[in-house]
Amino acid sequence: MSGAMAVAIVAAAQSPALSQKREAPAAPAGASNVVAAQQANVDGFRSARFGMSEAEVKSAIMKDFGLKADAIREQANPGERTKVLIAKVPELLPGGGVAEASYVIGYQSKKLIQVSISWSKGIDDKMTPEQLFSNSSVLRSHFMGEGFKPDTVATNMPINGGLLMFRGSDAKDRTVMMILQGTLAPGENNQRVLTPTTLLLFYIADAKAPDVYRLPAGSF
Repeated sequence: MSGAMAVAIVAAAQSPALSQKREAPAAPAGASNVVAAQQANVDGFRSARFGMSEAEVKSAIMKDFGLKADAIREQANPGERTKVLIAKVPELLPGGGVAEASYVIGYQSKKLIQVSISWSKGIDDKMTPEQLFSNSSVLRSHFMGEGFKPDTVATNMPINGGLLMFRGSDAKDRTVMMILQGTLAPGENNQRVLTPTTLLLFYIADAKAPDVYRLPAGSF
C-alpha cells in the first residue's frame, strides 16, 4: 500500500465517509465541540487587514514574510474584475512546506476583501498527501479553539472533490474556511476515500455579498 493511499484511509477514518448516500446533519458537524474562552476576530491575515488599499497590502506582505516588492506578483480576475496579489511563502505553517498566499482586492472598493492560502505539489514539489493532511489537522485544531460562533462551525463535511475541514464565522460574519481537495477512489463498504492533492484556506470579509463584479439584475 502506498503512502498516499495510507493517508487517504486515515483521512477517511477520521472524517465522515464520502459515500454516495448520506443524510444532512441536524446541526453543523463539530459545533458541539467548540470550547473557547475567547471570541474569534477574523480581520484579515497577519498584518494585512480587510479594508486595506493595494499599497498597504503589499507593504503588509513584505513585512510579514520578509519579501521584496518584486516577489509579489499581480494577477487579474477578469470574471470578478478583482486583482490578486500573490506571494510564495516557505514554512508559512511551521513544518508545512511552501505555501502560496493570495490577497484579493475588491472590484468596487479597491480594498482587501479576501486572503487565501494554498498548499499543493504544484506549489511545492516536495509536498505529499501525508503533509497536506497533517497541515489540515493542525489548522483545524487551531481554529476549533479560536472562539468562532458555534452555530456557524462545520468540520469534516464531505463536499464535491474533497472535505470541508473547517468553516466558521466571527460575530461580524467574517469567515474562515478550509477545504482539503483530492482524488477519490473506491473503498470498503461502498465508501470512497480521499487522497489529498491540495489544501485551501480562506479568510473572507463578506462571504454573503463579496465585492466582485456581477451583472445588473434584469440585464439578460
